[in-house]
Amino acid sequence: MSRRLIRILVILSVLSMIGILAVQAVWVRKAYALRDRQFRQSAFIALQEVADEVARMNRITQTKYDVTQLSADYFIVNTEAPIDPVTLEHLIQVSMRKHHLITDFEYGIYNCESDKMVYGAYIGTSAARMPVRSTLPKFDRFTYYFGIRFPQQAIFAVGQLEGWLWSTGAVVLLVLVFGYTLSIVLQQRRLTEVQQDFINNITHELQTPVSTIRIAADVLGQDSIRQQPDRWRQYTRILNEESQRLQRQINNVLQLSRSQHTGFSLNLATVDLHEVLSTVATSNRAKPVGELIHLDLQATNAHIQADRYHLENVINNLIDNALKYQKTDSNAPVPEVWLRTRTVGNGLEWSVQDNGIGIAPEHHKAIFKQFFRVPTGKVHDTKGFGLGLYYVQQVVRAHGWKITLKSTLGEGSTFIIKVP
Repeated sequence: MSRRLIRILVILSVLSMIGILAVQAVWVRKAYALRDRQFRQSAFIALQEVADEVARMNRITQTKYDVTQLSADYFIVNTEAPIDPVTLEHLIQVSMRKHHLITDFEYGIYNCESDKMVYGAYIGTSAARMPVRSTLPKFDRFTYYFGIRFPQQAIFAVGQLEGWLWSTGAVVLLVLVFGYTLSIVLQQRRLTEVQQDFINNITHELQTPVSTIRIAADVLGQDSIRQQPDRWRQYTRILNEESQRLQRQINNVLQLSRSQHTGFSLNLATVDLHEVLSTVATSNRAKPVGELIHLDLQATNAHIQADRYHLENVINNLIDNALKYQKTDSNAPVPEVWLRTRTVGNGLEWSVQDNGIGIAPEHHKAIFKQFFRVPTGKVHDTKGFGLGLYYVQQVVRAHGWKITLKSTLGEGSTFIIKVP
């Protein structure tokens, strides 16, 4: 399946999920508006019945509509005559239960003599009676009336949407499961691509030393080579270097394979970091580029608890990485690498710095990922599997250290390891 088709499917899938959630949200909103309107209509009818009952008790003739809604949750009911608070409260509760309006309410009776809302109470769903929690507004059109507010109206309306809420939850769960499945598919696709790139890289990298070794072996097998000692030594050196290179590449893969299954088995011991850095620098000076490695060892105490074997591998990996990614233009400076140490507080900090091509900021977080290599298009001018820095990070983490990268494109890179 092509990347373009996968990208189209992902976009369509995301749009579909957004569309489903949007439609569900619209329907829930409409259902809530309908339940809210039904509540107000039921409350209007219930309060009208209370007004009719009060009129019958006072033997007066009421107008057709005695209920006025001032806000979404506040109603005014005209009674045309004074009313006993206890009787009114009983009538309201009976009418509310009749119309299945089981929710909290607070009411107050207007006193025309004091021009205030009095005799108020807050009635909960458990029939608990408490003082009015808020000031109920007055209404100038009536002389005798009471006001009633439903503070839990929104909660009551939401409670009527139980079926809708369950269906919405099911839709959201379905979307989440689908999204998770999609992410797994994309991750597997990415891993497949990474593995394919790794296979291509390892095929290319192993073919080169194997071909060189085969050619050198063929030359050394000729009888005439014995009469040419300089040429014999040259091909012997090539054979030795390429076999060591092949061995390092195989060891890198095997080390990471073992670490993924069993983790790093560290043989910790007290190690003099200065001595290790000096030894690695000396061994690299035997190579053509060895004289470009400088030591700047300033730490007052360089003794640390570490696995010497893995520590040397980390240093060599960082040096090899620094020398691989150097500037190649005609005006480029001579490649150089600095190994530094310094004391920071109660800890130790050591670093490997180069003056190479640097790493763009967008690749800083990914540089330590397994198989990751900074994109260079289709040009395969830098060898490697994308395992070196991943191995470095795994060793650093296994020791309980911390590694950071400081790099600017075109100005080199510095890998800093902090040892507590």
